[in-house]
Amino acid sequence: MKRILIIEDDPVIAEVQKDFLEASGFTADIADRGDLGLDMALSGSYALILLDLMLPSIDGYEICRRVREASNVPILIVSAKKEEIDKIRGFGLGADDYILKPFSLGELVARVKAHLARYDRLVGSGEWRKDELHLHNIRIDRQARRVYVDENEVPFTAKEYDLLLFLVSHPNRVFRKEELFERIWGLDALGDHATVTVHISKLREKVERDPSKPRYVETVWGVGYRFNL
Repeated sequence: MKRILIIEDDPVIAEVQKDFLEASGFTADIADRGDLGLDMALSGSYALILLDLMLPSIDGYEICRRVREASNVPILIVSAKKEEIDKIRGFGLGADDYILKPFSLGELVARVKAHLARYDRLVGSGEWRKDELHLHNIRIDRQARRVYVDENEVPFTAKEYDLLLFLVSHPNRVFRKEELFERIWGLDALGDHATVTVHISKLREKVERDPSKPRYVETVWGVGYRFNL
């Protein structure tokens, strides 16, 4: 039975979420403070995290950032903050979904199940495979540094491969061009961030069925790029 962590300081909302999740076949724990929620989230005991943003002690943004640095566990923000900038910031820190309050309990559970299913498809038994990654119709052999699309090997340059592997290893997380440039090309690399745009375009040509309508390597307008599960 999969365990869900609810980080929510409103006891009524938290208990309703817990009751509905348990009625749907999950177990759930509640943390009503940000510091407690962060400690529990980093314990590695949870299959998914439901995260409020406005919390005492440590806010949800900081929790999201610190958990994502340590784990790829799905994080679903559940918040009354409706501004687009709040959503963009949440996705930019690595949240997998953003659900507005008030919310439908049925929709909440449906999204929980969908994200758990996507995560399970990626990690299989619950652990990242060391030698290969399988996502959609893409297989990456990390030992041989080879990429297969529909089981046909597709040639990648060194930087194209590094960029694809980095994005795939951090699914659903949005990265700014500056971050990708620093991670892949290095802080002291010469060039500009247009290099990232060019390489993203080349990735799409090689892994997308329709590069003009990308499903996997997505542009999050005004923020950056992410690889969708």
